[in-house]
Amino acid sequence: METNNSHQAPEATAEQHPENSAEFPGLQVNSGVSQQSIINPYLKRGRFHRREFNASEMVEGILRGDVTVLSQAVTLIESVNPAHQQKAQEVIEKCLPYSGKSVRIGISGVPGAGKSTSIDEFGIHLLKEKGGRLAVLAIDPSSERTKGSILGDKTRMEKLAVHPDSFIRPSPSAGSLGGVARKTRETIILCEAAGFDKIFVETVGVGQSETACHSMVDFFLLIQVAGTGDELQGIKRGIMEISDGIVINKCDGDNVDRCQMAATNFRNALHFFPMPESGWTPKVLCYSGFYGTGVKEVWDMIYQYFDFVKANGYFDYRRQEQAKYWMYESINEQLRLSFYNNPTIQKQLKVSEQAVLNGHKTSFVAAQDLLDLYYSMI
Repeated sequence: METNNSHQAPEATAEQHPENSAEFPGLQVNSGVSQQSIINPYLKRGRFHRREFNASEMVEGILRGDVTVLSQAVTLIESVNPAHQQKAQEVIEKCLPYSGKSVRIGISGVPGAGKSTSIDEFGIHLLKEKGGRLAVLAIDPSSERTKGSILGDKTRMEKLAVHPDSFIRPSPSAGSLGGVARKTRETIILCEAAGFDKIFVETVGVGQSETACHSMVDFFLLIQVAGTGDELQGIKRGIMEISDGIVINKCDGDNVDRCQMAATNFRNALHFFPMPESGWTPKVLCYSGFYGTGVKEVWDMIYQYFDFVKANGYFDYRRQEQAKYWMYESINEQLRLSFYNNPTIQKQLKVSEQAVLNGHKTSFVAAQDLLDLYYSMI
């Protein structure tokens, strides 16, 4: 009886393989096996279908502290689909009464300063000493060409990644100011509603545009490394003006003296800045994120700052100013989306763009004409 084997390859002929001809009796090339499909024929398509929660179910899961539901809610917030945005705003509104009970710490620094490694050490130390739950919102830079992100910061937080009381969420920057995703503010609200009383916001470390991160955290920590320049370089960096604390990483081995010298330079540079609105004088400390030395002193400084600003009322004042700031930011974003999603404007944009390219209009005149057209339709 013949068996029908659909995966058997065609028989090797003498034309394809001369070795099979009669003049080579001792040689024989056997038929191979044809390439099988990479798709499992036994796979059921509906088997891995994820359940979709409505807004109320999502809020219930968040309030229970379910990190799976929390992750889906954050994904919903980051979606650009208008239907998803409406549902996301409903979830945020219902979670808002349960937020605001955490300490929010922004962490920034130049690329390669050791932000992710430091967050791993900072977070483990904080959970051991203070308990509670920690959420890390790591912002990953997006490609200007492909708009994609690696989202790999979690791999450098080996201890926090397996800790039961931590939640790490990498998000693409998507071209946002200061390397902070536009939706990070809303994500903080959801994390607080889920019971996370400590929030870390890690930026991409672009250098001088960290105001977006500063406007959503209670303490802004700047991580530096030795050898980044002299005192004059420190004065020029606008990011130092908004820092509540500066720490020099990689203070270990042969690098200790250089870190101490860098700390002295940064302290001298801080004297050229006016006193911050909080009345707190930023401190400069050295530590090693790789070896975990000096981490306790960093946290002593941070909690000393919290005691100071809560005593003089600046903590609550800053929270109120941040809420007002994000109200105006939301207005600006909605106006921008309304302008670019208008069908008439979308058609006229191509015409105006061509007029600018042909030299018939200047960029400013073309922009004003588009805005006048938009205002006339309101």
